[in-house]
Amino acid sequence: MDRSVELMRDARTIAVVGVSDDPRRDSHDVARYLIEAGYVVYLVNPTLTQPLLGRPVYASVRELPEPVDIVDVFRRSEFVGPVVEDAIVAGARAVWMQLGIENEQAAERARRAGMEVVMDRCTKVEHRRLGARPA
Repeated sequence: MDRSVELMRDARTIAVVGVSDDPRRDSHDVARYLIEAGYVVYLVNPTLTQPLLGRPVYASVRELPEPVDIVDVFRRSEFVGPVVEDAIVAGARAVWMQLGIENEQAAERARRAGMEVVMDRCTKVEHRRLGARPA
């Protein structure tokens, strides 16, 4: 089994960083999917002030009420570095950069901090590879 699929299988908590309140955006769709799949999902976007998908929205990963298993990043590659630093401070287990997002420098920083790293993959797609569907 691919390690990214194993991460999805073993995860309980996921922070979706860069979540959008626009239902047409991938970040919104993936966050909704992960919630429906039964994960504890925390939404992170410092520009949103209202609850989204029935959940509060946090300004940063370090503000979450618990360390998360996966920090799912929906930010352009050049903006991943600060997200990784935030995830390290918050004690996250893994950083996951969504499709089209790669930042080797940030990935190396995460690895040096003991985190697992996935780049250029979608959590929704990898979850479906488990043969699972939302409840």
